[in-house]
Amino acid sequence: MPLRLSLKSRSAVPLEVEGITPDVVRGKSLAAIEKLPMFQGSLRLSLAEFFAISGDATDGVMEWEGDLSGVHWIGAKMTSGKLVVEGNGGRHIGSGMRGGEIHVLGDAGDWVGGEMHGGFIHVRGRAGHLVGAAYRGSAQGMTGGTILIGGDAGNEIGHSLRRGLIAIGGNVGDLAGFNMLAGTILLFGESGIRHGAGMKRGTLGFLGSKLPPLLPTFHLACRCQPDFLPLLLSELRRKDFPVAEELFASSYDLYNGDLLEGGRGEILMRAM
Repeated sequence: MPLRLSLKSRSAVPLEVEGITPDVVRGKSLAAIEKLPMFQGSLRLSLAEFFAISGDATDGVMEWEGDLSGVHWIGAKMTSGKLVVEGNGGRHIGSGMRGGEIHVLGDAGDWVGGEMHGGFIHVRGRAGHLVGAAYRGSAQGMTGGTILIGGDAGNEIGHSLRRGLIAIGGNVGDLAGFNMLAGTILLFGESGIRHGAGMKRGTLGFLGSKLPPLLPTFHLACRCQPDFLPLLLSELRRKDFPVAEELFASSYDLYNGDLLEGGRGEILMRAM
């Protein structure tokens, strides 16, 4: 039986639960888990002040229940286990995580997987800005792992991405792949402008039916059918991420850039 944390009442002040993860609570009694610290704004409280706790922490599975859109840092820095958010979650879900799985059955806020190093995050609904991104002032963002967003997401997806995979099933805003260092970003819906600005390496793929304008610092290299893409799309399907059948046989226009940064990055645009 998994460990279950049910929100007893919403708070007008944001709640922060950083450090309360499956690997941290494994082997602890319910009484000990109830005493773990959390924050309501700047006020330090015990977890039991806002959450009813039941179940068993030994199997490495944790379930969060309730409207958690005002609860931030869920799963931050986790290293193993499985965490399920049965509804909406707040900001910084899976930030800095190194291993394990996080499944959000609703929507999530900004900074999903911010500077994560490994593991797997799947948000079935929408996400906010800066998925897998670097925090302000940091040299690099996500350095490993996989983030899947089923719905829409905001601006600066994969800002300073260093390694790993981000896939967005819906629409995104502006500046996807901004200052991208390496890794892969796949976008299946519509998108805004200025994507790949400052891109040094890596792959940014636009697989939707309506393609965005590119910056003039990207140069068309060729039209191709990349060998790696069907393998990657098949892996996404195995992870319960919907992929249209026609994408497997599609051709793609390959652009190199950002030429201001050496031109070693690549943008794939689905050929219509």
